[in-house]
Amino acid sequence: MPRILRLPPFLVFLLLLATAGSVQAAADTALERIQQRGTLILGTSGNMPSMSEVDASGKASGFDIDLARIMADLMGVKLEIRVMPFSELLPALEAGQVDVVISNVTITPKRNLKVAFVGPYMTSGKCIVTKSEALANAGQSQDLNTPETRLAVLGGSTSEDFAHELFPNATLLQVADYVQAADLVKSDKASGMLTDYPICVATLKSNPDAGFVSVFSLLTYEPIGIALPPNDAQFINWTENFLDRLTGTNGIKELSARWFGKTQLKRQ
Repeated sequence: MPRILRLPPFLVFLLLLATAGSVQAAADTALERIQQRGTLILGTSGNMPSMSEVDASGKASGFDIDLARIMADLMGVKLEIRVMPFSELLPALEAGQVDVVISNVTITPKRNLKVAFVGPYMTSGKCIVTKSEALANAGQSQDLNTPETRLAVLGGSTSEDFAHELFPNATLLQVADYVQAADLVKSDKASGMLTDYPICVATLKSNPDAGFVSVFSLLTYEPIGIALPPNDAQFINWTENFLDRLTGTNGIKELSARWFGKTQLKRQ
């Protein structure tokens, strides 16, 4: 007679219940939850023009939004978009409030300690949008490292970290979004806005008469990736294969052409 049948009936029931629960938990992967729910929940900031932005009607659009829509389509589910401040995106992913974060997020070792990344699907560097010819023509970073240089930076971004590191003496103006940053530069309340290449392109396109000059720096390497929950090998593997296929079929190039066109920036 099997040993388990010698146990009291209530213990047998508890053991079977625990075993069933373990099997169910093991099968409850992110992809299964997404398909059972019928939606892929995207976390995005909505304040990075041409990457992720929200219009007056509340509709989200941009390169990152299109990328997420393609992901959802290939999963056979709908896309649900949750817009939140950039600094809250990765914590929301860790807490299980969103399935994926696509919002011009730079892959960094510090962030990678807490969440998984697939990519990069785009690489860029830091650039400065300014109206000041002197600032645009600055030959070295030391020329900008003065209290008189007032730089608008997005709170919680790698641009803010970069500015603290490279321009410790400059005056940093933390902003909630890049529209606010551009307005500060327009009104001469900021010398310039420090951001990533895609945002520079979008800012130039949306402000053709502002007299902006944009300088793209090669001092940084910014790999932009898709952030996923850690410890879910299947979801990570699926996203890797998705991104490989999209890149191999020129899907990334087509999205880039749609959202950024052929705008060129001055490089230092």
